[in-house]
Amino acid sequence: MKNEATGLQRLVNATRFSWQGFKAAYKSEEAFRQEVWLAILLLPLGLWLGDGAVERILLCGSVLLLMMVELLNSAVECVVDRFGPEWNKYSGRAKDMGSAAVFLAIALMLLTWALILLT
Repeated sequence: MKNEATGLQRLVNATRFSWQGFKAAYKSEEAFRQEVWLAILLLPLGLWLGDGAVERILLCGSVLLLMMVELLNSAVECVVDRFGPEWNKYSGRAKDMGSAAVFLAIALMLLTWALILLT
Protein backbone atom coordinates (compact mmCIF):
# COMPACT_ATOMS: atom_id res chain seq x y z
CA MET A 1 0.00 0.00 0.00
CA LYS A 2 1.21 3.47 -0.90
CA ASN A 3 2.26 5.73 1.98
CA GLU A 4 0.11 8.87 1.62
CA ALA A 5 1.28 12.20 3.04
CA THR A 6 -1.03 13.73 5.64
CA GLY A 7 -1.30 16.97 7.54
CA LEU A 8 1.36 19.57 6.95
CA GLN A 9 3.36 17.35 4.58
CA ARG A 10 0.31 17.00 2.33
CA LEU A 11 -0.02 20.79 2.21
CA VAL A 12 3.69 21.16 1.41
CA ASN A 13 3.41 18.58 -1.39
CA ALA A 14 0.28 20.19 -2.82
CA THR A 15 1.99 23.59 -2.84
CA ARG A 16 5.03 22.13 -4.59
CA PHE A 17 2.86 20.41 -7.23
CA SER A 18 0.91 23.63 -7.80
CA TRP A 19 4.12 25.61 -8.25
CA GLN A 20 5.34 22.98 -10.75
CA GLY A 21 2.06 23.45 -12.64
CA PHE A 22 2.49 27.23 -12.74
CA LYS A 23 6.05 26.87 -14.02
CA ALA A 24 5.06 24.32 -16.67
CA ALA A 25 2.20 26.49 -17.91
CA TYR A 26 4.37 29.61 -18.01
CA LYS A 27 7.11 27.77 -19.86
CA SER A 28 4.92 26.03 -22.43
CA GLU A 29 1.83 28.22 -22.92
CA GLU A 30 2.09 31.61 -24.63
CA ALA A 31 -1.46 32.57 -23.63
CA PHE A 32 -0.74 31.85 -19.96
CA ARG A 33 2.44 33.97 -20.09
CA GLN A 34 0.40 36.84 -21.53
CA GLU A 35 -2.21 36.43 -18.82
CA VAL A 36 0.43 36.41 -16.09
CA TRP A 37 1.77 39.76 -17.30
CA LEU A 38 -1.78 41.07 -17.67
CA ALA A 39 -2.46 40.00 -14.07
CA ILE A 40 0.68 41.73 -12.84
CA LEU A 41 -0.78 44.93 -14.31
CA LEU A 42 -4.48 44.44 -13.56
CA LEU A 43 -4.46 42.99 -10.04
CA PRO A 44 -2.92 46.07 -8.38
CA LEU A 45 -5.05 48.27 -10.65
CA GLY A 46 -8.19 46.39 -9.61
CA LEU A 47 -7.32 46.84 -5.94
CA TRP A 48 -6.76 50.56 -6.51
CA LEU A 49 -9.74 51.28 -8.79
CA GLY A 50 -12.34 49.14 -7.04
CA ASP A 51 -14.71 51.09 -4.83
CA GLY A 52 -15.06 48.80 -1.84
CA ALA A 53 -14.40 45.14 -1.24
CA VAL A 54 -17.02 43.78 -3.65
CA GLU A 55 -15.74 45.74 -6.65
CA ARG A 56 -12.15 44.83 -5.81
CA ILE A 57 -13.06 41.15 -5.58
CA LEU A 58 -14.94 41.29 -8.89
CA LEU A 59 -12.14 43.11 -10.72
CA CYS A 60 -9.34 40.92 -9.36
CA GLY A 61 -11.42 37.75 -9.31
CA SER A 62 -12.28 38.04 -12.99
CA VAL A 63 -8.56 38.17 -13.83
CA LEU A 64 -7.77 35.19 -11.60
CA LEU A 65 -10.73 33.26 -13.04
CA LEU A 66 -9.35 33.79 -16.54
CA MET A 67 -6.01 32.37 -15.43
CA MET A 68 -7.71 29.37 -13.80
CA VAL A 69 -9.70 28.60 -16.94
CA GLU A 70 -6.54 28.95 -19.05
CA LEU A 71 -4.73 26.46 -16.79
CA LEU A 72 -7.60 23.98 -17.11
CA ASN A 73 -7.71 24.46 -20.88
CA SER A 74 -3.97 23.86 -21.09
CA ALA A 75 -4.36 20.71 -18.99
CA VAL A 76 -7.07 19.40 -21.33
CA GLU A 77 -4.90 20.12 -24.36
CA CYS A 78 -1.94 18.40 -22.74
CA VAL A 79 -3.93 15.25 -21.97
CA VAL A 80 -5.45 15.17 -25.46
CA ASP A 81 -2.01 15.61 -27.07
CA ARG A 82 -0.62 12.77 -24.96
CA PHE A 83 -2.80 10.31 -26.83
CA GLY A 84 -1.29 11.17 -30.20
CA PRO A 85 -0.98 13.83 -32.86
CA GLU A 86 -3.51 12.31 -35.30
CA TRP A 87 -6.76 14.18 -35.72
CA ASN A 88 -9.76 12.85 -33.83
CA LYS A 89 -13.17 14.54 -33.72
CA TYR A 90 -13.47 14.04 -29.94
CA SER A 91 -9.99 15.40 -29.31
CA GLY A 92 -10.80 18.40 -31.49
CA ARG A 93 -14.08 18.89 -29.70
CA ALA A 94 -12.40 18.78 -26.28
CA LYS A 95 -9.83 21.37 -27.36
CA ASP A 96 -12.51 23.60 -28.91
CA MET A 97 -14.60 23.45 -25.74
CA GLY A 98 -11.58 24.41 -23.65
CA SER A 99 -10.94 27.32 -25.98
CA ALA A 100 -14.60 28.36 -25.70
CA ALA A 101 -14.29 28.34 -21.90
CA VAL A 102 -11.28 30.67 -22.12
CA PHE A 103 -13.24 32.92 -24.49
CA LEU A 104 -16.11 33.16 -21.99
CA ALA A 105 -13.69 33.92 -19.16
CA ILE A 106 -12.17 36.73 -21.23
CA ALA A 107 -15.65 38.07 -22.02
CA LEU A 108 -16.58 37.95 -18.32
CA MET A 109 -13.40 39.78 -17.34
CA LEU A 110 -13.94 42.50 -19.96
CA LEU A 111 -17.61 42.89 -19.03
CA THR A 112 -16.78 43.09 -15.33
CA TRP A 113 -14.10 45.72 -15.81
CA ALA A 114 -16.25 47.74 -18.24
CA LEU A 115 -19.37 47.74 -16.07
CA ILE A 116 -17.50 48.64 -12.90
CA LEU A 117 -15.22 51.29 -14.36
CA LEU A 118 -17.58 52.87 -16.89
CA THR A 119 -20.77 53.11 -14.82
